[in-house]
Amino acid sequence: MPALHITKDNFQETVLNSSKPTLLDFWAPWCGPCRAVVPLVEEIAGERSDIQVGKINVDEEQDLARQFRIMSIPTLMVIKDGKVVNKAIGARSKQQILSML
Repeated sequence: MPALHITKDNFQETVLNSSKPTLLDFWAPWCGPCRAVVPLVEEIAGERSDIQVGKINVDEEQDLARQFRIMSIPTLMVIKDGKVVNKAIGARSKQQILSML
């Protein structure tokens, strides 16, 4: 399954109310390191049925970026049971992203 497009309108239902842990990628199309991480995030979304993966475009979803105090992108975050359980700032390898889970 491809990564989900997360917005402020579907965040509560899709992420906070999820029974699965959620890997979130805060990104922007103009960000070079973000473009390097996107294919890895999409691969993980396709390979792991035990989690869900979502992408949040910080330009389009400034309220969510502000809520999570995103100061640098890419920022990867794992949310489980409605709480942030892991966070990494900057580009990461696929193995590093998987180790966050």
